[in-house]
Amino acid sequence: MIIFERLVILGVGLMGGSLALAAKQAGVVGTVVGWSRTDATLQSALANGVIDEAQSDLSAALADADCVVVATPTILAESVMQQVLEQVPVTTAVTDVASVKGNIAASLTAHFGSIPPNAILGHPIAGSERSGVAAANVDLYKNHRVILIKQADTVQPTDAGLLAKVSQLWQAVGAEVSAMSVEDHDRILALTSHLPHFLAYAIVAQLTAADDALDVFNFAAGGLRDFTRIASSEPRMWREILLANKTELTHALDGFEQQVLHLRALIAADDGQGLEDIFTDVKHSRDKFVAALAARSDQSKR
Repeated sequence: MIIFERLVILGVGLMGGSLALAAKQAGVVGTVVGWSRTDATLQSALANGVIDEAQSDLSAALADADCVVVATPTILAESVMQQVLEQVPVTTAVTDVASVKGNIAASLTAHFGSIPPNAILGHPIAGSERSGVAAANVDLYKNHRVILIKQADTVQPTDAGLLAKVSQLWQAVGAEVSAMSVEDHDRILALTSHLPHFLAYAIVAQLTAADDALDVFNFAAGGLRDFTRIASSEPRMWREILLANKTELTHALDGFEQQVLHLRALIAADDGQGLEDIFTDVKHSRDKFVAALAARSDQSKR
């Protein structure tokens, strides 16, 4: 069943390219149009079947679109969303995949007076340390959550019909859709995604700055590799994400600092039992979290 006849992907990198591939495979879109500021990216996406049509001109790309997905970097998404919403009719769904929602919501409100009803702010909780169209993966969104923002208490509430269709698109590519407010999204993602990436970069930076950095890495095992995998993520993208969500990230860092200081105090006091009690509680919490993820994955495969 075709959900959107003409799906336009603005930014055919990992996130946009993966959605294009998955939507085409699921048979829920007619034509997939790709737009990029880089011609080489467009040609690669076209040659590899990620998109059906390549456009370097934004207005040409938007012509007759019934769904536009803004998959550009987080800060750029602010202005791109504005440009798109100025050019397309209110019957066209305009959504995004940016990791922070507050900056885009604020930008649209400042520009239009309120968030237009056809703006369906979204964020798929999926990704990879790889980037670019070459990293596009048809299975990237399977068994992952996608958060869609429903503006219920604004001057112009979200168009329920377009929200439903965008939700159907994500479900068709294997994702589980959840609704959330802008504020809750940015607070939760600061804790579950932005803080971990910050810490991974910080730990590798500390190890690299050590006088014996070469020896440190030579004797590091799989635990360090696994823990710091996300420090191989695209630096420019994460610079923008962390700055865009700096208020909530700062709150998350404050909470983390208190945890570190508490554990440090227990170590200084040789309080082994106190450490073990905390570690035991933490282990139980993580085990429950991993079990819940596995159960959700198994259920989705049935």
